[in-house]
Amino acid sequence: MASRDDTSRGLRGAGDIKELTLRGIILGAVLTVILTAANVYAGLKIGLTVATSIPAAVISMAVLKAFRDATIQENNIVQTIASAAGTLSAIVFVLPGLVMIGWWTGFPYWLSVAVIGIGGILGVMYSVPLRRALVTGTDLPYPEGIAAAEVLKVGSGIGGAEENRRGLMLIVWSSIASAAFYALAQTRLLASEAAKAFNVGSGATAVSGSLSMLLIGVGHLVGLTVGIAMFVGLLISWAYLVPHYTSLAAMPAGTSLGDFVGGVFVGKVRFIGAGTIGIAAIWTLLRIIGPIISGISGALAANRERKAGRAGSLPITERDIPIGIVALTILVSMIPIGLLLYAFASTNPIAANPTATIISSIVYILIAGVVIAAVCGYMAGLIGASNSPISGVGILAVVGISLILVLLFPHATGDASKSLVAFALFVTSVVFGVATISNNNLQDLKTGQLVEATPWRQQVALVLGVIFGALVIPPVLDLLNTAFGFQGAPGAKATALAAPQASIISAISQGLLSGQFDWTLIEIGAGIGVVVIIIDEVLRKTKRGALPPLAVGMGIYLPMALTLLIPLGALLGWFYDKWAARTSNPEFAQRMGVLLATGLIVGESIMGVVYAGIVAATQSDAPLALVSENPWAVPLGIVIFLAVVLGFYAWTRREATEALAA
Repeated sequence: MASRDDTSRGLRGAGDIKELTLRGIILGAVLTVILTAANVYAGLKIGLTVATSIPAAVISMAVLKAFRDATIQENNIVQTIASAAGTLSAIVFVLPGLVMIGWWTGFPYWLSVAVIGIGGILGVMYSVPLRRALVTGTDLPYPEGIAAAEVLKVGSGIGGAEENRRGLMLIVWSSIASAAFYALAQTRLLASEAAKAFNVGSGATAVSGSLSMLLIGVGHLVGLTVGIAMFVGLLISWAYLVPHYTSLAAMPAGTSLGDFVGGVFVGKVRFIGAGTIGIAAIWTLLRIIGPIISGISGALAANRERKAGRAGSLPITERDIPIGIVALTILVSMIPIGLLLYAFASTNPIAANPTATIISSIVYILIAGVVIAAVCGYMAGLIGASNSPISGVGILAVVGISLILVLLFPHATGDASKSLVAFALFVTSVVFGVATISNNNLQDLKTGQLVEATPWRQQVALVLGVIFGALVIPPVLDLLNTAFGFQGAPGAKATALAAPQASIISAISQGLLSGQFDWTLIEIGAGIGVVVIIIDEVLRKTKRGALPPLAVGMGIYLPMALTLLIPLGALLGWFYDKWAARTSNPEFAQRMGVLLATGLIVGESIMGVVYAGIVAATQSDAPLALVSENPWAVPLGIVIFLAVVLGFYAWTRREATEALAA
């Protein structure tokens, strides 16, 4: 097996290398159009977007193999551009709310481009000092960042010949299996999810699990501590909160037990989860404030070296965009934000007090941006960008700006209240752009660290990805609005897209500004967060483990279908690593486990984006369905799913124990 030094030389090569190239930028732009369009539709249809880093990395390697001088760093730039734009598509969790409340009838192109682009660029800038604190100066697992780096390394032939051959075969076949299972589930011959609702005393609850190999892979990479914390949150949610609130509500006539339980979870429990995430986010920020300050100090020191003409002495991996440019960009961005907000100041009641409203909003964006960038970056490091509860952050963001507006305009009703809701959604869109991009950026920067990319080049690529995405998203939104419309919007069609997150966030803003929001749920969630924080601190001080509060909050907030398999994957990964530590070559055996988890993530990620594109192209809910219903779909799906996952772990163990050729 190649040594660490050999691997480093294989990554960087000698002298300057091709990294931020014109062909890479063009390829990244093309992938942006395709992947972003698919993600926008998926986000509006089912409320989920798919991280595009790994699909973009795979496509980039396939295309750039035609060039003999292509490098792993150049492929990294392509995936960075495309992933930034793909992640930015999560703006559909907020922006359609302006159509749903009847403020907009469509998406004004340049206005939409501006709000999406400025929010995203702010996210990139806020992430620059966070790189040192949350990427190079932490042991966060960054599951998708590590997976993307492993894909790039194996695809570029990094490592010993035999190790690389085995790793490549493992990634290829586990990716094929993961993608094939996902596709087969869409035919409805197999189930994509197993769920069962049942009564508990005077209430009800449910058990559900998405048959997702991606989640198994993520669980393996995040580790047992995060997996246990998410499982604790899941138990709080489904073993107590859901049964409690269903016992207090009457099930509407004609509603199935499963729909009733799901409605209570969305309408009650998720807000408790948002409260837990909120208090955990504040605590997390306090915990990492020291590393953040150290990161800023490091950036200032690097800036002094650069000004003294010693830029060449800085290690490649420490060359960020200069902190002065970062600060100036953030401050200058407030000018167009102020102008955009002024456009909303022409209607009452804001027109009566525009200066205070705009200044308060700009200050809010500055402060909330810092907090949200740090928290979202931390969440990405904890469980990955795909599984981060970004919509929960959106809820907290809209609560913050709505409270400011309530203080400024306490008695607004009718059209005046509608104007304030629109203003709140617009401000939230900017903050949400910061959230989505910072959540993705640090994952990409982790990949860059592992393949020895130059940070400033990657940060420039992130800005380019934001610009490409901002240009693409509004026309896609307009097209979908014209073709389908959004549920709840004036004159919505029967085929209207659900846009679930936008609907929830809009409803919260309306409830806050009308004085009808139930604060009790947020307060209960915050109380749970405080208790978890105390337990986590006691465990850490007594060195008996940890219970990350943010992971517990995510376990409460996210549906069980998404959270159940992450602890299962973490448990499988723990057993595998315990076994690997006893082998003759533990480092190689553990890396093979990482490559298996990577393949499970890669296959479903690529197939998920492909499927979203097929859905958008065919305008069908189930374009691959071969049957309307298969009574054996659930047991068949569970058996095949377990057989494939356990079979691949057994194969990986066999491959990891066979001696490598000298």
